[in-house]
Amino acid sequence: MKKGIHPGYHPVVFRDAGAGYAFLTRSTAISRKTVEWEDGNVYPVVDVDVSVASHPFYTGRGRVLDAAGRVERFRRRYGAR
Repeated sequence: MKKGIHPGYHPVVFRDAGAGYAFLTRSTAISRKTVEWEDGNVYPVVDVDVSVASHPFYTGRGRVLDAAGRVERFRRRYGAR
């Protein structure tokens, strides 16, 4: 690897304020905002709109699509040609 061309890889807190969920991981993301984490250290924080705590697929609040109805509507519209 070439020296000096890669971004810094450091601990960062990703926070989903809508769900009240945050996690600490390593990333190349940068932020001017900081937060004091549970271990007493201060880390940069990146606010995200959707996380595993608020995404409908992971929370089970997603809509179930009527796939059978779509297939029937397609067959009615275009028929068996």
